Amino acid sequence: MRAKSFSGMTCSIAGAMEAIGDKWGMLLLRDLFLGLTRYDDLRTSTGMPTTTLAERLKHLEAAGIAERRRYQDRPPRFEYLLTAKGRDLWKVTTALREWGDRWDTSGLGAPTVLLVDIETGRPVKLALVDTESGAVVPANRTEARPGPAADDLVHFRFNQHLERKERAP
Repeated sequence: MRAKSFSGMTCSIAGAMEAIGDKWGMLLLRDLFLGLTRYDDLRTSTGMPTTTLAERLKHLEAAGIAERRRYQDRPPRFEYLLTAKGRDLWKVTTALREWGDRWDTSGLGAPTVLLVDIETGRPVKLALVDTESGAVVPANRTEARPGPAADDLVHFRFNQHLERKERAP
């Protein structure tokens, strides 16, 4: 049974999830970021049934996240590459990996992948950065606010939060 579509929701998170598709789409992004491009390699890495893999790759193509490119004529063989739109999802996969590492969601007690500075070899992590100064901003100094495209439902969410905050002792 397919999940309800998020298309049409006034929410960037819902739109991003719609474009990625589902948990299989996230695993394909992980592997494409790691440099796997061929169907058989993606199938081996994810353990996905072939029908599921083919559907998810088509979905990522339709969303403009990945593109299929022929690398062999006889027999015809294709590889899958991230588009600029797909490569821009690196922050999403990095944030999920960092969260999973912090809370040991794999149950292994240590990270399976490290993101490092290629010049120093030292680990790096995502950070919130002030767009004007470039300074790192701690998460506890941030808050979400309605943006320029906020509709009535977005304002409802923020107003509900503010009302609860004002009623809190």
